[in-house]
Amino acid sequence: MAATASPSSPSWPARALGWVKALTKPLYWWYERRLESEVRGGHVPKHLGMILDGNRRFARSLGLEGHQGHEFGVAKAYEVLEWCLELGIKTVTVWVFSTDNWSRSQKEVETLMNLFVKEARRMAVDPRIHANKVRVKVIGRRDRFPPKVLEALEELERATEQHEGMLLQIAMGYGGREEIVDAVKALLLEAAQTGKSPEELASELDIEHIGERLYTAGVPDPDFIIRTSGEVRLSGFLLWQSAHSEYYFFDAFWPAFRKVDFLRAIRSYQGRERRFGR
Repeated sequence: MAATASPSSPSWPARALGWVKALTKPLYWWYERRLESEVRGGHVPKHLGMILDGNRRFARSLGLEGHQGHEFGVAKAYEVLEWCLELGIKTVTVWVFSTDNWSRSQKEVETLMNLFVKEARRMAVDPRIHANKVRVKVIGRRDRFPPKVLEALEELERATEQHEGMLLQIAMGYGGREEIVDAVKALLLEAAQTGKSPEELASELDIEHIGERLYTAGVPDPDFIIRTSGEVRLSGFLLWQSAHSEYYFFDAFWPAFRKVDFLRAIRSYQGRERRFGR
């Protein structure tokens, strides 16, 4: 006679979890479709910013080395990009490498550099990118990136520069303070070249002068910014541009960010009233 599994059996938790997943999968599918239908009926952000945080902690939660989490993060980024395309979001900015990230271990930085090269070359020929006319623009300071990374990024930008669909801005070597400093430097250099005195520059300086010299010049400011991993801060992401943005902070690590989580975030945005100080 076959033995019957009991709650104390080692296999019981795994079996129980499997049963729960099997039973809830249809309900989850139904809820996701219902939520997507609801979101499609409302307004979506024109410009969505995303801080992709938690790759290393996700890897460690699986018993892997922290730097291995970036591969999971890349796969999720492609997935989320498709969700944005489905909703018709016109501009998406993702922060993948900050100026502070240069201080990480040499092993992790090298892993990231190799990953940037591989993925930039992959995106340059990705049929999904070209079918949806996605234009890719890299923003940030490029001076510290190795030649192989710069070559791959420039190749990607050239391959998509004629596209007029979604604009995908990839923030690499990016820091919000550094961006503002670079904009002010550009202003001062232009003034010096035209013989304008500091007093003359100061007398006419306004918000537009700075905005026109940011990495994102000509691009609408983000309506909505999402950050994963439970951190409730911007950490320097689009500091100037986010003055009137709405924010959404999500507890799960970036690779664990599900479509239903994305749709809930967009629904949260749709339920907010944006008054811009009025």
